[in-house]
Amino acid sequence: MRKGERNQNAALYRAILTLKDPDECRAFFEDLCTVVELKAMEQRFDVAMLLHEGMIYNDILERTGASSATISRVNRALNYGADGYQRVLPRMKAPEREEEG
Repeated sequence: MRKGERNQNAALYRAILTLKDPDECRAFFEDLCTVVELKAMEQRFDVAMLLHEGMIYNDILERTGASSATISRVNRALNYGADGYQRVLPRMKAPEREEEG
């Protein structure tokens, strides 16, 4: 990625970091993305959560409707990606643990 591209992308990521709650986040992404793009991202994140929990491909396919190619792509990102999923998924469970304690 070229330096100029990185700076342009940084504005989007900084904008995302200003969102204060799930409602603001939902509204921002509904404005930013098409319905198809948003559904695809939601599906990939669902797949990532299920893979992280240890669910097998066939069960994920049945539960989410994701193609085997999508499941494979998400699995590859989980194992060899930029560690974005690896940072976020444990944090998704953190509030659950606090509520249980």
